[in-house]
Amino acid sequence: MAKQEVNGIFEDAIGRLDQAAEFTKIDKEAIERLRHPKAVLQVSIPVRMDDGSLRIFQGFRVRHDDTRGPTKGGIRFHPGVSLDEVKALAFWMTCKCAVVGIPFGGGKGGVIVDPKQLSRMELERLSRGFIGQVADFVGPETDIPAPDVYTNAMIMGWMMDEYSKIHRQRIPAVITGKPIPLGGSLGRDDATGRGAYYCIKELEKLKDWQPTDIRVAVQGFGNAGQHVSRLLHADGYRIVAISDSRGGIYRAEGLDIPRAIKLKQEGQMIGGVYSERSVCDCPVCGDAESKCKCTTNDPATGESISNADLLELGVDILIPAALENQLTADNASRIKAPMIVEVANGPTTSAAEEILDKRNTFVVPDILANAGGVTVSYFEWAQNRAGYYWTQDEVQDRLQRIIAREFNAIYELMTNHAINMRTAAYAQGLNRISEAIESQGTRQYFSNGIDSN
Repeated sequence: MAKQEVNGIFEDAIGRLDQAAEFTKIDKEAIERLRHPKAVLQVSIPVRMDDGSLRIFQGFRVRHDDTRGPTKGGIRFHPGVSLDEVKALAFWMTCKCAVVGIPFGGGKGGVIVDPKQLSRMELERLSRGFIGQVADFVGPETDIPAPDVYTNAMIMGWMMDEYSKIHRQRIPAVITGKPIPLGGSLGRDDATGRGAYYCIKELEKLKDWQPTDIRVAVQGFGNAGQHVSRLLHADGYRIVAISDSRGGIYRAEGLDIPRAIKLKQEGQMIGGVYSERSVCDCPVCGDAESKCKCTTNDPATGESISNADLLELGVDILIPAALENQLTADNASRIKAPMIVEVANGPTTSAAEEILDKRNTFVVPDILANAGGVTVSYFEWAQNRAGYYWTQDEVQDRLQRIIAREFNAIYELMTNHAINMRTAAYAQGLNRISEAIESQGTRQYFSNGIDSN
């Protein structure tokens, strides 16, 4: 019988530690340290609205573990943000950085807000206000934020500028995911989706499949979902379904992904912050299906489906690229895809994974599949500090080599121990974290009185 869902997302995330620890040599003290975030900050952000009123927004920043280096992680603007969620995301970032071997720990931040309800000026005030409240908590040697859900390069530029004003010097390395003219890295815009694409290309080699035979469904058509869809489509993969927050579309023959992306981007709000258009809006008139009176056979659209229906389609690869907790004990038994590549953070609960394991569903876990974003963020941070910038080909080549190397190491660990890929990925990350923690001494070292010389 499948175990019940746990109450908290952080509790569920931490529960993976014990499963993975069995396949490592990690000291118990290291596991205990990882159960507790190093620092948690909750702030109130007063924002003067365009109508003259004052609103107070709640924000969070969590530094989970900095044993291997400064903490690193995104800032999300979303009405569903909670401290529990941010703690879980920071924990996943600790593991993700260790999995791909970059010298960071995990951090995360968020603000409880529906940013689509804000004007451009209100959004800027909120962004600058948040960084002002956490300015003593972050820094290029301490904690380095980046974009996440409903934040982007422009918002990161505002935050970097505000932090620099506070410290009275230009400090581009405090934030990654910035616009290119403000010190951003070439290749950062598609890095998360590209990292997942590189994982699928490694699977392609191992499974010896033909891309044209593979049907793919992508839940979440934001930045990461668009880019992994674009790259796979260009290689001949048949993307049969995509979705966003308002619903999805399905076309058995495959969707014209470049046109779907173009249509989505044409719906950008003035100022290019958020898209007003859904993937299920008519490509001719732009209206939702319920209002549209056009008839079209445009290959960028198809039959309307819900996000829940998309997850249960009979495809070869399912890519959850939206939010966490999409695959649960309630729907896991109806997931038909034999392969899942997690581009979102934490889309699969532990209870769902137990069911998927019994059905022999192969899951490429989020801490590997979406690690392209933090890897290229590391590249950006390194470039900012050196004052020397790489070409896009250099960035993509370095990313491909890292993802391919770690994917195959984790796949080998999975095969050798007859475990699932998530457990293998956590085991690899825990081994690296353990080495760093044990380098400072644990109970075994101190109780044995070993001479440090």
